[in-house]
Amino acid sequence: MSEALEQLLASVLSADEYSFDPAQLALVSADVYSEGLPVAAVITPRDKARCAAAIGVLTAAGHAIVARGGGMSYTGGYLATRAGTVLVDTSRLDRIVEINAEDLYITCEAGVTWKRIYEALRPLGLRLPFFGTFSGAQATVGGGMSNGALFLGTARYGTGADCMLGMEIALADGRILCTGQRAVRNARKPFFRTYGPDLSGLFIHESGALGVKLQVTFRLIRTPAHTGFASFVFDGMEAAARALSEVARTGAAEEAYVFDPASTRKNLRSAGLLSDAGKLLSVVRAERGFWRGLWAGAKLVAAGRGFLPEDAYSLHVVCAARSDAALRADLAAIATACSTHGGAAIPDSIPRAVRADLFPAPDGVLGPDGDRWAALNAKVAHSEAAEIIAACRAALAPHAARMQANGVWMSHLLIAIGSNAFSFEPVFHWHDRWLPMHETMPSAATLAKLPRPAANPVATELVAELRQVLIKEFVRLGAASNQIGKTYPYLSVLRTESAELLTELKRVVDPKGLVNPGALGF
Repeated sequence: MSEALEQLLASVLSADEYSFDPAQLALVSADVYSEGLPVAAVITPRDKARCAAAIGVLTAAGHAIVARGGGMSYTGGYLATRAGTVLVDTSRLDRIVEINAEDLYITCEAGVTWKRIYEALRPLGLRLPFFGTFSGAQATVGGGMSNGALFLGTARYGTGADCMLGMEIALADGRILCTGQRAVRNARKPFFRTYGPDLSGLFIHESGALGVKLQVTFRLIRTPAHTGFASFVFDGMEAAARALSEVARTGAAEEAYVFDPASTRKNLRSAGLLSDAGKLLSVVRAERGFWRGLWAGAKLVAAGRGFLPEDAYSLHVVCAARSDAALRADLAAIATACSTHGGAAIPDSIPRAVRADLFPAPDGVLGPDGDRWAALNAKVAHSEAAEIIAACRAALAPHAARMQANGVWMSHLLIAIGSNAFSFEPVFHWHDRWLPMHETMPSAATLAKLPRPAANPVATELVAELRQVLIKEFVRLGAASNQIGKTYPYLSVLRTESAELLTELKRVVDPKGLVNPGALGF
């Protein structure tokens, strides 16, 4: 099959645009959490037309295809489920096509990272509203549109999909579909999304099940002139969650998130969160004015690592405004929201340090002790936050002894998504052999410091079991999730009419079912 496949690929791609290298195939056949079937080949097309043509030729020959962006998924989104699958690596689709400062949009190819966009816009005084993920140095906009990219700017502006204006998508037969204003034959600029039915919406958060993203256009904003930070501690997760929701309702924050004690300890131990000299210099530079910057840096150093109580749940906030007066008003509204729910102010070291090092190297695919992790995510209404926290705690309680016996522990991250959604993210941690992603993604210096764990399949099997326990709770509560991939049930939990319409759409754009089989439940 490899010889026939190579002849097929050579008919549409040059020799440097496809690979059968065993190490590369092993890397892309696994994500951060698990391994799929080995893919038969990897293609890395250098432009959109060649990418679409290759997809058309492959599916015509009966090969399934899956698309991979930065590779940071932990839900099996790009893992193969059929023998002979070819993986489409979009990393070489990395051109920023246009930055339009007058009409305030940016168009870039799907392999561009959030970090590159931020760096290209910053000298122009421009920014995306939502402007990146924790993993934005590696994560791409194509992957972000296939999944639910969120974090930086999310408390005010929502997810990456909320600032997207249109896309170009390769369909299974090799045709390129335009959405947004580009779908209009005579349109000259991709400035608008919803002239007529929102075709873009059909192809976002679909885990690459309907097509391969080639190009994305986002709206821009002018970078706010003033930025401020605040942090608060609470006695428990429920109080912190109530405060987070109230902060979200004020509309005053660009980011608002809660760390539990375990995640705080992990982050403080991670490489240089509060001690790295380069990060400290970034804090100083980020402040407007030399003396103000020195003062901010001095406060961060003075806080050190002992500013948080050992068992505190901490809420961290970033605000941005057009004027200093507006910034002070936003911070005051947030302080009131937090104090109402029992929050006590602490030094703002964590949000200040996170903003100073927006897109760190992807060393975080491993924990500070060489441990692996696997996150789950559930998005509910703010009024349902307490219910999902309690439900998941109760669901895991019977398994506490097994978790302790097998070295499985948990942390939690809570995030405000605009004024309308509460993101609950329980994360499992454990030690087991590293997957290819863990061996290749972190820097050599980081890998040299980490203990290499022995194989521990019992712990990994327990994590898989417990993930399903929580996913059942998510389904019962009707929650949404960031990355559906092949982890969360989707088609099976839809109402009949919705499932039928989506199934018909899949038949139209992918009649042979060869675009990422298994995603969304297809």
